[in-house]
Amino acid sequence: MSAPPFLSLILPAYNEARSISATLDTIQAYLDRQSYLAEVLVCADGTDGTRELVRARAASDRRLSALGAPQRRGKGRGIREGVARARGQVIGFMDADNKTPVEELGKVLPYLDRHDVVIGSRAVGGSQIEVRPPLHRRLGSQAFALVMHALVGLEDVRDTQCGFKFFRGAVAHDLFSQQRIDGYMFDVEVLNLAVRAGYRIKEVGVRWRDDGDTRLRLISGNWQNLIDLVRIRLRRLAPRAARASSDPEASSCKAA
Repeated sequence: MSAPPFLSLILPAYNEARSISATLDTIQAYLDRQSYLAEVLVCADGTDGTRELVRARAASDRRLSALGAPQRRGKGRGIREGVARARGQVIGFMDADNKTPVEELGKVLPYLDRHDVVIGSRAVGGSQIEVRPPLHRRLGSQAFALVMHALVGLEDVRDTQCGFKFFRGAVAHDLFSQQRIDGYMFDVEVLNLAVRAGYRIKEVGVRWRDDGDTRLRLISGNWQNLIDLVRIRLRRLAPRAARASSDPEASSCKAA
């Protein structure tokens, strides 16, 4: 077996054949400039040929692999399956349409020396919104944040939904082995699990751009999101001791 990589990068993708090649070009070029080993797992549901395209590219780049199914099973499930296969010391995910450029890893990775979970954010210092979403989506995001915080908490996390999150490897395996939400609310679930476990979370401002593409169904999608938030609220987890760490701050459950 080959040596385990330092970084496992997961890309959830649902029918992303039009954009996945450009994203992989950027990622492969970035990883070529790094000194560490990496693997890229594309979790591709759908029937537009995304998995086949990634597997064809994998023939010339052993860092790449693809998994997924023809049916749409949800972003949360795709990332959960990717984490189960990941071997990296650091495991994380980014959007397949490159909303946050892979180069922002340079901002995130150094914080994993002192934190267990480091998440990209559009709402803290250092963030840069290059293309803003339309007004109705910004208002919807504000309403979502109010409902989410009322139901779940996470008051110390300013942006739960940015698709750029990284974990120490063992922490990722721990959290995603408990994660159950298949849809978009998996981010909230994982962060809630991290807080309850006493993992140290760091929120880092990153570049982000809206691409005008949303896969969320306006009525049924938001209704399912609400149901999933209630499921997270009602889930009863056994008390868990905070994780020991050489960092005296590591047992804090607040986001830095």
